[in-house]
Amino acid sequence: MVLSAEERDQLEQLRESQTAPWREVQRARVLWRYSSGENVAEIARAVKMTRKSVAKWIAKALEMGAAAALKDTYHRPRAPVITPEAKAWVVHVACSKPKELGYAAEVWTRSALAKHVREHAVEAGYPALSRAGKATIQRILAEQPLHPERVKYYLERRDPDFEAKMREILLVYRKVALQNQNSEGLIPIWVTISVDEKPGVQALAPTAPDLPPVPGQHAALGRDHEYKRLGTCSILAALDLHNGHLMARVERRHRSREFIALLKDLDAYYPAECTIRLILDNHSAHISKETRAYLAMRPNRFKYVLTPTHGSWLNIVETLFGKMTRTFLWHIRVQSWEELRDRILKGIEDINAAPVVHRWKNFEALTSE
Repeated sequence: MVLSAEERDQLEQLRESQTAPWREVQRARVLWRYSSGENVAEIARAVKMTRKSVAKWIAKALEMGAAAALKDTYHRPRAPVITPEAKAWVVHVACSKPKELGYAAEVWTRSALAKHVREHAVEAGYPALSRAGKATIQRILAEQPLHPERVKYYLERRDPDFEAKMREILLVYRKVALQNQNSEGLIPIWVTISVDEKPGVQALAPTAPDLPPVPGQHAALGRDHEYKRLGTCSILAALDLHNGHLMARVERRHRSREFIALLKDLDAYYPAECTIRLILDNHSAHISKETRAYLAMRPNRFKYVLTPTHGSWLNIVETLFGKMTRTFLWHIRVQSWEELRDRILKGIEDINAAPVVHRWKNFEALTSE
């Protein structure tokens, strides 16, 4: 093999390259050694290739030149066996629920989908899929992409007046913000309270003592995984949007009588000459016959501003429940239901000791068309 000085320099650089494709580096080493006088057997041992492969690249270099031997010869790929129509059928099956095709499952697994495709490919007119495995199905779905094995939840808007009710809530928040800026030292005519309930707070009792952290041995609190259920409680909370004061009740149940008790607490706390505006949802206890009867006894004292259906996130008091969870409800263990109640009330006292005014900061819905 006769190489020009330029070709030899190219092989010299390429055979030591750390960035070039490995197959080109190997071929450069084969050709460089062959041009230096080594035979096929010696080259095969040195570069750890078979003699057949070494002889192949040497023959190609002798026929077409060293530069051509370094690259793969272009070849037209074989026509795909799985046609676009067959792939479309797989996608159609994946977008159908298994129960619609006679299976018990609600969603597909890759194995179940591949099995169904194999069993029905011939009758559907796509015999190329009769041996399709999970990997083949995965590649077909990845082109879309599709994940029929997953469930992504969404919340359907069932309130036709959602936008109007949301704007009303946001307008109230804007009025509260303006009132907070301009009413220092004045007796308020309107007091705006965000009201909601946090139901299902569990009273869990440990079955063994907790193990405190020990430096160098146990970095975290040790707790037995078993526990005893002592019932649940509901936290009825009323958050003052002007000063951050929180009024709350901890009850075993959440009925009209418990909600009316909270209304009575608010009635007793605020001056008789002001109107109490309540932002709250459409829970049955808020609009029941018993509640309406109490409201009728206190005319013009309370004014409801109802959040839209599935719009509880518009109620600012939800942020307070998140704070409760993070500060004193997370991982809580008690010896009795009464202890849970007392500790929640103690946590509420701590919140009132350093109240924080909760504000709504995003008013884009008021300015959008």
